[in-house]
Amino acid sequence: MSLRLQQSGEDCLLPVRLHPGARRTAITGEHDGALKIALTAPPVEGKANVALLRYLAEILGLSQSRVILKSGQTSRSKMILITCIRAEEVAAKLDPATYT
Repeated sequence: MSLRLQQSGEDCLLPVRLHPGARRTAITGEHDGALKIALTAPPVEGKANVALLRYLAEILGLSQSRVILKSGQTSRSKMILITCIRAEEVAAKLDPATYT
């Protein structure tokens, strides 16, 4: 996977391409440097955004307060800020072997 993770001081920026309203919640690959995620949550009233942050926190083994939606509130393309973690550590935790 060739994600465009960015280190921003002590934090990491993770680009995500979201597919809400899917049949199952899963990481489905990579698209143009962004992590592709399918969610069962609908794109209504921010439910998909909340589900996305919860799912990423679970996958990364972090508290939900450390996973923040930085941009893309109403878009499928989102930028997620993950606090107090190195980009290399995020990449290792998102390795397909660790979540499949």
